[in-house]
Amino acid sequence: MTPEETTAAVVATPAALGAIAALVAARGPVLFFQSGGCCDGSLPMCFEAGELLIGEHDVLLGTVGGCPFYIDGRQFEAWRHTQLILDVAEGAPEGFSLAAPGDRHFVIRSRLPSGGGTTSRVRE
Repeated sequence: MTPEETTAAVVATPAALGAIAALVAARGPVLFFQSGGCCDGSLPMCFEAGELLIGEHDVLLGTVGGCPFYIDGRQFEAWRHTQLILDVAEGAPEGFSLAAPGDRHFVIRSRLPSGGGTTSRVRE
């Protein structure tokens, strides 16, 4: 990992980046949202750009594959020292999320930054 990838609040695996590129080519711009609510589950949600209203308490963690990745502000407070890693897994997505190409869905993996530091984000 590059130093930026080591401290970035959100990064994506090569498989996720390929899925994002294919999805954007097929559907146009997308965005990701990590809510963590009980009804939303813990999977990241993928929406066509403009399909989800971003609230004043939502936090822009960064971009993955050129697409913005937001998190609920309360969830951010709980995960602020955790790096989120966007990946893909087999099977259809839950909820209202767009599917990743090839009958896959997006998933989040996580890790603590090396050296026990904190992650960086675009804005609070």
